[in-house]
Formats: sequence, C-alpha cells, structure tokens
Amino acid sequence: MPRGVYKRKKKSVNSALELVIKGCMEDPINSKIQEPSKPSAMDIQVGGNHYKTMAIQPMEYILRNGIGYAEGTAIAYISRWKLKHEGLEDLKKAIHTLEMLIEMHENDKLPS
Repeated sequence: MPRGVYKRKKKSVNSALELVIKGCMEDPINSKIQEPSKPSAMDIQVGGNHYKTMAIQPMEYILRNGIGYAEGTAIAYISRWKLKHEGLEDLKKAIHTLEMLIEMHENDKLPS
C-alpha cells in the first residue's frame, strides 16, 4: 500500500477516535444497535390530515377523559369542522349526534 494512503487512513481513524473520546461522535464498536422505532398510532392519520394539525387529537382527549361514544363523536366533528372542505356538514353531524343523545336521555334509553 502506498505510504500516503496509509497515513491519510490512519489520520481519519485517529480523528474519529478523538471525537468518540470527546463525546462528539458515538463509538461504533461499543454502541448498541438501535432498532428503528415504530411510530405511535397517535402520530399517524389515515385519510387526511385534519387531526394532525391539532395540539391534541380528539381521540386522545376522548379516551383520556372517559367520554362516551356519542359525546366523543360530536367532539370529533366539532374539532375538525374548520379543517375540512365540507366543514358545515360536520357541524350538522355534530348537532344530529347530540340530538340523538338528548332524545335517548329524555326517553330513558341510556344506561345509568
């Protein structure tokens, strides 16, 4: 091997070792291989992005607060109405969901 090539290689190895010692670079020999992490289901949205722009997704809010299905559905519709093309339809869906909930409550058809 030509002398100049060996010197350059040696210098780059020494530079890398110095960076490892200084903590600027991870030690490739002694570091553990990290598996790629699977994204959280809360980080993914199937079919659009209207929930991704929110500080907290309606699903997370609903589940963390133990909110029922009908109430949660209305919350989701109300949360996204400005973000979707047919936003007014989402407000109508929220109203309809709440009207059904009120009717079930008034007719004692909800579990206590």
